[in-house]
Amino acid sequence: MGYQDLFRKKSIEHILKDADRHLGETTHMHRSLNVRDLTALGIAAIIGAGIFSTIGTAAATGGPAVSLLFVFTAVACGFSAMCYAHFASRIPISGSAYTYAYASFGELVAWIIGWDLIMEYAVGNIAVAISWSDYFTHLLNGIGIHFPIYLHVDYLSALRGHHTAVDQLSHGTPLNLLSDNLRDAYTAWTQAPHIGDFRLIANIPAFAIVVFITYLVYVGIYETKMASNTMVLLKVAILLVVIGVGSFYIDPKNWTPFAPNGIGGVLKGVAGVFFAYIGFDAISTTAEECKNPRRDLPRSMIYALIITTVLYILISLVLTGMVNYSGLAVGDPLAYAFEKLHLTRLSGIIAISAVIAMASVLLVFQVGQPRIWMSMSRDGLLPKIFSRLHRKFKTPAFSTILTGIIVAIPSLFLNLTEVTDLTSIGTLFAFVLVSGGVLILDKDKKWRSRKDREKGFYIPYLNCRYYLPFLWAFVFLVLWYWNPPELQHLLHGGQWKSDDSIISILWLVLRTEFPIILFIISALILTILSIWKQMTLIPVISLLTNFYLMAQLGITNWMRFFIWLVIGLVIFFTFGRKHSVISMSNDSEHSI
Repeated sequence: MGYQDLFRKKSIEHILKDADRHLGETTHMHRSLNVRDLTALGIAAIIGAGIFSTIGTAAATGGPAVSLLFVFTAVACGFSAMCYAHFASRIPISGSAYTYAYASFGELVAWIIGWDLIMEYAVGNIAVAISWSDYFTHLLNGIGIHFPIYLHVDYLSALRGHHTAVDQLSHGTPLNLLSDNLRDAYTAWTQAPHIGDFRLIANIPAFAIVVFITYLVYVGIYETKMASNTMVLLKVAILLVVIGVGSFYIDPKNWTPFAPNGIGGVLKGVAGVFFAYIGFDAISTTAEECKNPRRDLPRSMIYALIITTVLYILISLVLTGMVNYSGLAVGDPLAYAFEKLHLTRLSGIIAISAVIAMASVLLVFQVGQPRIWMSMSRDGLLPKIFSRLHRKFKTPAFSTILTGIIVAIPSLFLNLTEVTDLTSIGTLFAFVLVSGGVLILDKDKKWRSRKDREKGFYIPYLNCRYYLPFLWAFVFLVLWYWNPPELQHLLHGGQWKSDDSIISILWLVLRTEFPIILFIISALILTILSIWKQMTLIPVISLLTNFYLMAQLGITNWMRFFIWLVIGLVIFFTFGRKHSVISMSNDSEHSI
């Protein structure tokens, strides 16, 4: 296999032909999802940890203006959703960004994005399972059922917390004056059963909910959609009650200042806020279980984004109106706001809603991951067992069970404090490739006049030559007006001293500002190309916006992401490259 063979593409016609071959009459998946079910899946994935946890941290740094951040992030996701919808209408096959990358960039990039999605779904779900456990045990405590603390905390947190607590106790700090987290860790370590020096500490509720959700996904898509629809109905109803009641306790004084830390403070919450929106792409993984994927997938993506964005904006405005934004940097901001105003009767309702919301996020991601593996297996990049369907349930049985194991086992003992950033950068990378894929796949512009475009969704053509310069002018005016600290930091010296050498300054800039520098260079190149080649505007905006959001996540997350991709490339070159169906075939129809 030569260098060029790594980027061999599969034409859309060949992808559809392969799908028909794999989905024969005896092995096809059950097509039972309509636009309502798909929209519910999207809402189920989007309304989760973001609305019950990360919204508090984002509001603490951005103030009431965090509501604008939800608008900005939703618009960015909206452009990405249009790119996903464009692909979904043309390639209504399970696999999401992986399949789309195969058709546009080629096999190597398709593997990279497939490997990236493993991180997005699996690692993200571990964090969601741990958060679900916290809310569930708090709910039990609220009704008088006390779950042993050493059975709902991870081993690492208990070990580290115990050491820190012992150190503070030895310096005279009373146990009751320790922070709640330290006191819980100390209690868990001291009360846990032990075998020698090994303590029996594990997060049992997190493990149990993953096992339950995995079983539900394993037995069929019909059962999954019924559970999803029910959970979405319940949690949206509860959130509407919270919004309605909370609106009566809004003090407009809490909205002043609206953006206390400027645009820089607002953008600091982008990772946590974006983490709330990553679920809409999971809708596309169910393409082969939709009744009319070309029509319903695009509609459901847009509907889910609109509904959830409205809810997020209302919640953020009510939350920052009820209490001062500075006190919202807590794990459960909604409960905190209502308890501070002595509305304790709603605390139980909020806890129930949080438990339902977290479970629904788990459900959607546990649906998505096996179907991506199934698509990769069909192409030979993973062993064939990953694409085998259960004879009765018509689900990818092995992939579903393995997904459950990968999420359930780590959730027993892991403490992923920065997983939202890691998951966000993986999702943004997928959005960047899907947006770029539209530009590459449709560079011949034939799609603008195809008759079959009326059967589904297609991105309207807006010439970058006429629109993009004005958009950049608007962006520069906004930056000039707000003059964010990050821009000053980049342009006026940063952390270096006047007597530093050129080499040390360059090294410091690359080490601390590499993501934003890479964005500036890439944005300049893409802008020139898009104007010169008269590319269509929406995918270009989507690519630029998502790449900018990636640049905001910091060098540490980029390094972790790079390490993850290197591991994936090792697997590709040791297994996937050798067993790839398209690379082993000499049939010219594989090439686009």
